[in-house]
Amino acid sequence: MSIESDRNLAGLRRAGRVGLDDLLTEGLVITIEPIIASGVDGTIEGPDGWTISTADGSPAAHHEHTIVSTKGSPIVLTAA
Repeated sequence: MSIESDRNLAGLRRAGRVGLDDLLTEGLVITIEPIIASGVDGTIEGPDGWTISTADGSPAAHHEHTIVSTKGSPIVLTAA
């Protein structure tokens, strides 16, 4: 069992392969993880297979929210 999934909603949507209704089923738990960087586009993965850094070494910030998909409004499990 893994806490990470290989499903990438943004990537699938950009490719036009699926719609939100195909992925967001009731009870599904997702994490939204925006990363904002001040440098050029591009990232590199660290040797640990987990760490992501900007390709040019510029500062970046990462934040995440975990959300449960429901029939009604989503439930935000994390809050800032």
